Amino acid sequence: MTQLVHHPAYLFIVLIVLLSVGAILGAIVMQRVVPFSDDARDNYNVVQGATLTLLALLIGFTLSMAVSRYDQRKNYEEEEANAIGTEYVRADLLGSPGAEKAKALLVKYLDLRIVYYRTRNAHELEALGTQTTAVQTQLWAAVREAAEARPTPITALAVAGMNDVLNTQGYTQAAWLNRIPVSAWALMMSIAFFSNLMQGYGVRGKTGRRVLLFVLPITVSLSLSLIADIDSPRGGLIRVVPQNLLSLQQSMSAN
Repeated sequence: MTQLVHHPAYLFIVLIVLLSVGAILGAIVMQRVVPFSDDARDNYNVVQGATLTLLALLIGFTLSMAVSRYDQRKNYEEEEANAIGTEYVRADLLGSPGAEKAKALLVKYLDLRIVYYRTRNAHELEALGTQTTAVQTQLWAAVREAAEARPTPITALAVAGMNDVLNTQGYTQAAWLNRIPVSAWALMMSIAFFSNLMQGYGVRGKTGRRVLLFVLPITVSLSLSLIADIDSPRGGLIRVVPQNLLSLQQSMSAN
């Protein structure tokens, strides 16, 4: 289930099959095994309406959760760019040769952060994490050496800026790991299945059956796949583009 929701395209295919099977089971199997009379139609409509309403509420709440997480990832990308750009300017406060060393490391670190936002490869991401940690260690060593050599309030500004650079990376990583719980996905898929089962169970007539058996599964599958796409930082089409980091990279290259 965890790997499935990380790939919205695969999730859409699975949902189409699952929900269509549920609708067909309701229309073919349940109508034959447990047929109900017209007198029970009113009670059925109440239960069906309640089930579809619950499904709609769950989809709405889950979409809100996914969008808030997406916005959080975008905000942290902006904060990372601001922190790195600010520290690149403050590095001059370290004096020579610490300033040159810190600036060169910040340029290298910025390149790694851009790759972090763009990559989809799990093996590349693991290697990237090791490289990022190594550069972070070098960055902190650079400002620490300068602070020990010149323990002044001006140097402290550069140290505080480097601390922000390191902290924002941690916040970004935590935001990218913050996903909709798998239990919530399981609950939504279960309710979606039973909703389509009941939809098929209540279909009357050949024309209505052909339409209703596929419209609802497709609609619900698209909705859940959209949520998974927004919630998946790397597996979907909707991704956080490091626009601020790229702009900062161009600005550093121009200097």
